[in-house]
Amino acid sequence: VQLQAFGGGLVQAGGSLSLSCAATGSIFLIHNMGWYRQFPGKQRELVATITSGGSTNYADSVKDRWSISGDSAKNTVFLQMDSLRPEDTAVYYCYADVSVQQDRGLPGDLYYYDMDFWGKGTLVTVSS
Repeated sequence: VQLQAFGGGLVQAGGSLSLSCAATGSIFLIHNMGWYRQFPGKQRELVATITSGGSTNYADSVKDRWSISGDSAKNTVFLQMDSLRPEDTAVYYCYADVSVQQDRGLPGDLYYYDMDFWGKGTLVTVSS
């Protein structure tokens, strides 16, 4: 399973950016998918996630400004980031909690396991 992120870049404070992330590979089901971010010298922290049922979870610092949505048919999530602040500057990582489907080699002989996957980070820079 691979996660490919799109978006990010440089924007002025108060502006907007959008991120998207597409999961591909031997996916049976994505339980939860979304975004984390990491500030220099800090641990990665949750930004926003969305479950397969559409339930969302946001960091307090973004919940009134950003919106996460998903397209389950395309295994893709979108993060709309409005009212950006300089303190939002960070590397953003796509995340997915996936039930992976694997083929044992015999017809219909499949097995499944759950695993977390991470995409390569994308830099979001908000200038003041």
